[in-house]
Amino acid sequence: MSNFLLKRPWAGRIGALLGIMVMALSLRTAVSVVPPLLGELSGELGFDAGSTGLLAMLPPLMFAFFGLLTPVLIRRFGLEKALVAAVVLAVLGQVARSATDQVWPFLGFTAVVMAGYGIGNVVLPPLVKKYFPDRVGVVTAGYVTLLSVGTAISPQLAVPVAGLSNWRVSIGMWATVSLLVLLPWIIQFVRDRKERSVDPGGSGEQAAHLTADAVAGSAATPKLRPWRSPVAWGLAIFLAGNSAQTYVYFTWLPPYLTGQGLDAATAGTALAYFAILGLPVSLLVPLWVPRMKNPIVAISLFALFWAAGHLGLYLSPVEGTWLWVTFSGLGQGTFATALLMVNLRSRTTHGSSVLSGFSQGLGYAGAGIAPLFFGTIHEATGSWAASFATLGVCMTVMMTGAVMINAKRYIEDSAAEPIDSAPAELAVNLKE
Repeated sequence: MSNFLLKRPWAGRIGALLGIMVMALSLRTAVSVVPPLLGELSGELGFDAGSTGLLAMLPPLMFAFFGLLTPVLIRRFGLEKALVAAVVLAVLGQVARSATDQVWPFLGFTAVVMAGYGIGNVVLPPLVKKYFPDRVGVVTAGYVTLLSVGTAISPQLAVPVAGLSNWRVSIGMWATVSLLVLLPWIIQFVRDRKERSVDPGGSGEQAAHLTADAVAGSAATPKLRPWRSPVAWGLAIFLAGNSAQTYVYFTWLPPYLTGQGLDAATAGTALAYFAILGLPVSLLVPLWVPRMKNPIVAISLFALFWAAGHLGLYLSPVEGTWLWVTFSGLGQGTFATALLMVNLRSRTTHGSSVLSGFSQGLGYAGAGIAPLFFGTIHEATGSWAASFATLGVCMTVMMTGAVMINAKRYIEDSAAEPIDSAPAELAVNLKE
């Protein structure tokens, strides 16, 4: 690490830091703002059970597709251009869907929004790796926390803002948050360009965010085949099991609780409480887990929280509702762990982008079908027992992935295709 980093660890990277944080804040707002407004949307746009189900499936499906596609975009165009593409898609999609008058264009523009967010999901971990290799835990804690804030705040504001104006304003206003992402990055890009013109060799303050893998965008970078890596498969499996449980809660917790006798307002508050509980664990995990020799210890603790929440809600949904939701909410530490492991199990920015795309692509694809199974199994059996049993399957999947990513090994160790023209310093980096 350079002396500059030790003396002034944040200088030269403030724009990147703000850009990462605002991007994280924006990534879930357009997802979680719609459900509270579905009653109004159904009357005006014509949502029915089928189109509502499709709306619920769009985020994980688009996250999966663009999770797999984004590493290709990053390799070809670079991290920063991929980021700009994500913001443009998110802004245009949000503005367009708030102006539509029919359900299918609304769904189509929602898919555009989710495409932008899908790119953003993958871009964030390698951006942290590139600009903050010396502060991965702290910056990850910040951005995962803001991700949770965005998830919780937009549904809380959705109905009040719609009451003061209309649903179009309530949905469309979050495009401004996405647009704000560009401002700090413009400042960062201008600063970087000035430094390169003054110091073409890359010394001095520019070392604050240029690491040994700065060649990741060059033609000499070895290709990574993530399907050859046990780490990549493990993280994908881990993320699938974790996200499946989360999507089931966001889709089914309110209707399940109302079916058990709670009023709709209380059920909605329970979901908001579940989302808010992601905040403390989002702060804790990136500061705690990197210090552990065996991260599976922390993962097992969060898994116990999940299990207690699932069992409590099934066996006694009305008595002790808030205790069970508290347990499940704290279980969300597994998601923060998954995002952190993208950088803990990669050596380079390029490795981080490939691991991020592969794990999120396959992970969200697997998670996307869980809410559908949870509901259809209930309809087929007339009981919630089998549905809750699927959550046990999800936990088993999650812990299988946890075992695979526990050992300290990296995607570059087993997924790289060596090439003769690779720079010597990169070859050394991959062997370490």
